[in-house]
Amino acid sequence: MRNVTAVAIVLCLVLTVTGCREPKEAQTEGVFRVGMVFDVGGKGDKSFNDSAYRGLLHAADEFGVEHTEFEPGQDADRETGLRKLAQAKYDVIIGVGFLFSEAMRSVAVDYPNVRFACVDFDVRPDETLPQNLAGLRFREEEGSFLVGVLAAMHTETGRIGFIGGMDIPLIHKFEAGYIAGARHARPSVSTTVAYTGTTPQAFADPAKGKELALLQYGRGVDVIYHASGSTGNGVIEAAKEAGKYAIGVDSNQNYMAPGHVLTSMVKRVDNAVYMTVKSVLDGTFAGGVREFGLADDGIAYAVDQYNEGLITDEMAAAVEEAKAAIIAGSIVVPKE
Repeated sequence: MRNVTAVAIVLCLVLTVTGCREPKEAQTEGVFRVGMVFDVGGKGDKSFNDSAYRGLLHAADEFGVEHTEFEPGQDADRETGLRKLAQAKYDVIIGVGFLFSEAMRSVAVDYPNVRFACVDFDVRPDETLPQNLAGLRFREEEGSFLVGVLAAMHTETGRIGFIGGMDIPLIHKFEAGYIAGARHARPSVSTTVAYTGTTPQAFADPAKGKELALLQYGRGVDVIYHASGSTGNGVIEAAKEAGKYAIGVDSNQNYMAPGHVLTSMVKRVDNAVYMTVKSVLDGTFAGGVREFGLADDGIAYAVDQYNEGLITDEMAAAVEEAKAAIIAGSIVVPKE
């Protein structure tokens, strides 16, 4: 039997752990195990991390895999946590967020028999990844284009807003797609843009998100799309308080303020995580970059009972037309 009890104790010491516990594998030899290390904001952010966790739970329910999840306490803990899981011979190790990219590069080379996957992997130009490392990337600009169409058609003032988390190229993709979609539907629309910071903490500051949103609403903006992790919880709170509208991101956030969340740009991190675990189990896992977009259910927008009545038939038809055009290639969505 593997001695993972000591490993679990070390992990608890070096990481801020979500529900720290001894992995079940300590009692069961040979069980397929998945380790997941969360991004800034952690499990419970109602957005990016929670989507990844849903994918892990889906795989656990369907395939009977066992899993352990952690939150890094500091930047250095990312690589430490990945290495401890690799030393414990986890079958698949998933880092949730681009901040894991460099650590994944290093650890994957040292543990060639362990499969690694990094959500939002920050790939370098002309980079070739090792065969045991999958970089999971998304065409966020495609879904952002669709919600931009909705925002432009819904606004009464002709002014819409965007609030990003960390000011980096990844989040610029959300902004660029959103603005392009809005202008596609309504060329005269204006967009006010703000970012909450230049460090990872920008994704975990709901108070700042609310402050920026209230400022935009006070200046005539009536729909704001956020791409800011748990910071966006403050944006949604502001929409409800101001009697305006927000657009959620990553997970379906419509339920968080019924009648005030126009829609959510759903980034199917859950599907990517589930498919990655499944590929290892069925022997089809391959290293390299994989992208998920509208064409393969990697990106979507949310319509449910919580935003019922906010999206008219005309708006829905315009979005579906744009979606078909993007998939067909007749609309090329900008990434910056």
